[in-house]
Amino acid sequence: MIADPGLPILTPDLPRAERFDDAAEAVDRLEQIYDAATAFLREHFQKTVGGSMPDQRFRAFYPEIRFTTTSFAQTDSRLSFGHVAEPGTYCTTVTRPDLFRNYLTQQIGLLIENHGIGVDIGPSATPIPVHFAMGDTAITVPQEGALQFTLRDIFDVPDLSTTNDDIVNGYGFPYGEGTAPLAPFTAQRIDYSLARLAHYTATDPVHFQNHVLFTNYQFYVEEFEAYARAVLADADSGYTAFIGPENQVITDPGASLYLPPKMPQMPTYHLKRKNQAGITLVNIGVGPSNAKTATDHIAVLRPHAWMMVGHCAGLRNSQRLGDFVLAHAYLREDHVLDDDLPLWVPIPPLAEIQIALEEAVESVTKLEGYELKRIMRTGTVATIDNRNWELRDQSGPVQRLSQSRAIALDMESATIAANGFRFRVPYGTLLCVSDKPLHGELKLPGMASDFYKTQVASHLLIGIRAMEKLRGMPLERIHSRKLRSFEETAFL
Repeated sequence: MIADPGLPILTPDLPRAERFDDAAEAVDRLEQIYDAATAFLREHFQKTVGGSMPDQRFRAFYPEIRFTTTSFAQTDSRLSFGHVAEPGTYCTTVTRPDLFRNYLTQQIGLLIENHGIGVDIGPSATPIPVHFAMGDTAITVPQEGALQFTLRDIFDVPDLSTTNDDIVNGYGFPYGEGTAPLAPFTAQRIDYSLARLAHYTATDPVHFQNHVLFTNYQFYVEEFEAYARAVLADADSGYTAFIGPENQVITDPGASLYLPPKMPQMPTYHLKRKNQAGITLVNIGVGPSNAKTATDHIAVLRPHAWMMVGHCAGLRNSQRLGDFVLAHAYLREDHVLDDDLPLWVPIPPLAEIQIALEEAVESVTKLEGYELKRIMRTGTVATIDNRNWELRDQSGPVQRLSQSRAIALDMESATIAANGFRFRVPYGTLLCVSDKPLHGELKLPGMASDFYKTQVASHLLIGIRAMEKLRGMPLERIHSRKLRSFEETAFL
């Protein structure tokens, strides 16, 4: 953080570190420390804003989970998470334990169960930036120059030098004192993404569900809303509410959902279920940059799976408009992740996701086995960053597409899959052919209208059915070992 200007520092009185053998009690203590720390910052910020320069700094710290083992304990080799590989001390800072209660309880519980050792909960040495302490209060942090003093002289502010993806990118993380990371993201990194999510999606992160669908067309949003209203009318469906931009909540299927005067960049909708087991749909729009932005931030919520259900260009003469493409490999020419995940890293298909998608296609289309090949192909999906690639010399791109055995082309799928691989979030792609540029079949108004009417509803329903199949699967099966590297954090 920025060096102190020499003022004395006032900190809240927080509980000392204490050992816990019960995961729920450990999370209770995390919440107690976090609530006290953020309340302290909000109180003193409210007192100082609009006033003169205080004669002291105000600082509070994130809570921390610390775990130490001296044994090479043998754990269940089938598990990809919930244990550490070797003796040492592992720690992570924590934010918003209220939001992550289920996740933290599960991960801490597995650690205690697999090693027979409790965890230490106490304040960390990492200050909470005052911006992230505001939460959903009515207090706002003024822009630089609006106060009579420099904000960073009195409070800690976000420090991007410590907000990074070094852990998930495999660069290591210098905690100091020989400690290793316990979780894939630090508290500051999570707080940064929570703030970005609220901005880009116009919904509170608390509404996000564990199963996330991405699309690149508004038509899918309209079908998702129609589906949500239908299942809310069914008391046995298990779905409890539908959330739209600006946190509009619908529990009555007949209630209206207004269109905000200023829509967010990535309108997001949540079909909620108990324990966040419902489905979130994000309209990321067009392009790999949006796809990376959305997945960069949703990843901190540790979803159980995410999938792309959008439109693509069919590259084979045998394909027809409306056919489905199940990606089992990706040609990455999107470039937005080149610095984080080198192109030589393979992005493998995940069997659990592939099977769920194929079974969902069979369920919705009523076609099975060899007959399914009439409407669906499995193969390589190419993702590019130039929407109008057809307007340039096509010989280079077409040759690469042919050599890669690509059967479809889009601008988002490989980005979403690659970021799923990078963040250890199970991923998949099912696209629908909406045009065939190499064969002179471009989207014309009449064709597009007919296509949208007949295929969007079926396509979205397939994505929903696939997620519902995954929901019934044990978490350790979905988050399999194939997504884990040599040295991994104990937390998922």
